[in-house]
Amino acid sequence: MAANANRPALIALTALAPISWGSTYAVTTEFLPADRPLFTGVMRALPAGLLLLALARVLPRGAWWVKAALLGALNIGAFFPLLFLSAYRLPGGMAAVVGSVGPLFVAGLAALLLGDRPTLRTLLTGIAAALGVSLVVLQAAGALDAVGVLAALAATASMSTGTVLTKRWGRPDGVGPLALTAWQLTAGGLLIVPVALLVEGAPPALDVRAVGGYLYLALANTAVAYWLWFRGIGRLSATQVTFLGPLSPLTAAVIGWAALGQSLTPVQVAGMVLAFGATVLGQVGPRGGRPAPARGFAGGGCGAGGAAITSRRPRVT
Repeated sequence: MAANANRPALIALTALAPISWGSTYAVTTEFLPADRPLFTGVMRALPAGLLLLALARVLPRGAWWVKAALLGALNIGAFFPLLFLSAYRLPGGMAAVVGSVGPLFVAGLAALLLGDRPTLRTLLTGIAAALGVSLVVLQAAGALDAVGVLAALAATASMSTGTVLTKRWGRPDGVGPLALTAWQLTAGGLLIVPVALLVEGAPPALDVRAVGGYLYLALANTAVAYWLWFRGIGRLSATQVTFLGPLSPLTAAVIGWAALGQSLTPVQVAGMVLAFGATVLGQVGPRGGRPAPARGFAGGGCGAGGAAITSRRPRVT
């Protein structure tokens, strides 16, 4: 009973992660150097990972060196570059639309790896979420690029696989979600470093605004947000957590309207209502059942974060 009573608070705390990621676009366009998405990915992931690692004071052991590296690659190291690639090659919010099918990816993977069969309601809710996000961010402009679409699908598959594997593997005995988050962010950040150097060259000069922007991304937007996200994965079902992903593009749209002077059409507002309704419905467990226990977790747990590409510059979770 106590666990059920605390469940709404747990969902609300986990939801803070995609809500925070929804602010990334505004921070990137208003504070950070232009056209340095991979450097931004490094500055988000690596400092946050090292900070959490210093706080947790726990290193992986045995097979967890490989598991942590793989999870870091799926959730951070591969996800960021693939998402940025799709953002640059696809028109308008198409990358976010492709990413919004994450709940359907996770439902399929959870059936294969966790034995959780998706219900008809889950599938219909996932379709409704994708449709709602499409109405919010999709802009009719330009032809679709095959490489961009494949990159967006690969990014979604990467984060979805990382989410399900995080749920399946749990965490080692005596290791908290803080340490597991630190391992993934550090491994993912280190993976992006050579890619950023090869593609973008040396780091750019930073002014005070850029430093402030990167501090926000590394601390609130990444260290705290991903800790809440992986903690939620451990205590909720993988599908429930992924259904919180649409909150990211919805938040980006609201911030764009409230702070950046962007307009919202009636169609976009309808899409926001539809996507938010799907997000809420995605948190409702099976009738008469209990939330599925976390595999390999003792008393707790360790994206998809979705992405919203709503304008001329990309943003990621």
